Amino acid sequence: MPDCNHDCSSCNENCSDRIQIFKYNEFSSVRKTFAIVSGKGGVGKSLVTSLLASTSSKLGYKVAILDGDILGPSIPKMFGIKEKAYGDETGKYITMANADGNIGIISSAMLLENESDPIVWRGTLVSNFILQLYSNVIFDKRDAVFIDLPPGTGDIPLTVFQSIPLDGIIIVTSPQDLVSTIVEKAIKMANMMNIPIVGIVENYAYIKCPKCDEKIELFGKSKAQEKAKQYGIKHYISLPLDSNIATLCDKGKIFDYNIDSFDDFIKEILK
Repeated sequence: MPDCNHDCSSCNENCSDRIQIFKYNEFSSVRKTFAIVSGKGGVGKSLVTSLLASTSSKLGYKVAILDGDILGPSIPKMFGIKEKAYGDETGKYITMANADGNIGIISSAMLLENESDPIVWRGTLVSNFILQLYSNVIFDKRDAVFIDLPPGTGDIPLTVFQSIPLDGIIIVTSPQDLVSTIVEKAIKMANMMNIPIVGIVENYAYIKCPKCDEKIELFGKSKAQEKAKQYGIKHYISLPLDSNIATLCDKGKIFDYNIDSFDDFIKEILK
């Protein structure tokens, strides 16, 4: 259709480009769904997804992570999950990442016989697999599911944006000028798909002086914050370059990292 806005859920036309809208498993009860995206790789998107889930849990919310980075899954390792996903005739179940059950996780890494085995698939297969996880996995009763998507603005994010009813996306970036340009592309893609951008998270935004606690902006003034203001995005969160994060991720203890940067943001989007 010439005037198509790519939002099949709001359209009654029976055209050849109609996209199937997927729903959660009938045994799931999820209040909100957010996709975490980035214009390019290496900006800490999976880390941000993990911190969003950890913060939500500490605030008393029950959430889950759908690790949609099928070819390069890292979420289970950050939370120290080694067991495989299990299921029955009703579907697969999320695996609890902490003792109180506030964080559930499903990832392709939990479906492989060996976690080091590669998944060598083309984009269409990856997109379909994410949709299968979304619709077949039992998430139980959750305040939110965070979908960690692979980087870029290509086939996989496009399929998810069209096929999964999202309450919003969270864009992850880093401070360099080049990344700022790519962020603008991600913003424009979301606007084309009529999906609200609920926040921008800028990773590696600063380091703290170990002696005086002063924030030092290694890459200069934030470009992402300027983009957030330019496009009327309410929430901008900056994260430090902190070696403790890498250490905890390697040990599978990201839940132990204490940061209050997301507190107000989480309370706002999950209210």
